[in-house]
Amino acid sequence: MCAHILVAEDDEMQAELIRRLLLQEGHTPVVVHDGRAAIDEAVRHRPDLVVLDLMLPKVDGLGVCRVLRENGNIPVLILTARSTEDEVLLGLELGADDYMTKPYSPRELLARIRTVLRRTLGPADPSPVLRVGGITVDPARHRVTCDGAPVTCTPGEFAILHAMTAEPDRVFSRRQLLQHTRGHDRASTERAIDVHIMNLRKKIEPDPHVPVRLLTVFGIGYKLTGQPS
Repeated sequence: MCAHILVAEDDEMQAELIRRLLLQEGHTPVVVHDGRAAIDEAVRHRPDLVVLDLMLPKVDGLGVCRVLRENGNIPVLILTARSTEDEVLLGLELGADDYMTKPYSPRELLARIRTVLRRTLGPADPSPVLRVGGITVDPARHRVTCDGAPVTCTPGEFAILHAMTAEPDRVFSRRQLLQHTRGHDRASTERAIDVHIMNLRKKIEPDPHVPVRLLTVFGIGYKLTGQPS
């Protein structure tokens, strides 16, 4: 599991040690040496994990942790030379996912990092299977069926059908549908959407010339309905 990890550590030798360990694990580390730089980097690039020393100049680690929690749920592993219970509890109350006290074992640090990343970057719940009338779209398997029969779709067609089955009876403009195909049809235009719609109708309509599922809303765009008229 490779991750983008921000290391905020004012001790340059410690920071370099952590950076090398992370590189050996296949991660992409970014190192900063003060709290203000840590906040700027985290807010700008949203790392997968922040390894955060509490004793930072400009803004201390607890201050950094507060700001990170205000700007989203970025995982944080605290490093601290302070082993008092109050300091550790405060860091955890601010949303830190784990902590280690210095000096620490490099192997244990990597193990803690792996644990946090597994918890936060582990496999997400699969996308739900979508059904509208007789149309079924399975995003995880990239499958479409119509009245139980498999339908072969191009990536652009699939992207359009996926978007429309997620919001049945919503009217999509060509421009909105174009946004859904950008990752698949980079050269696509609004006029190309009409071609995708025409091809989809050939695949899911009883009579493509008289559509009852994939309807034109004149002057606006298209919609997929689960209640054919």
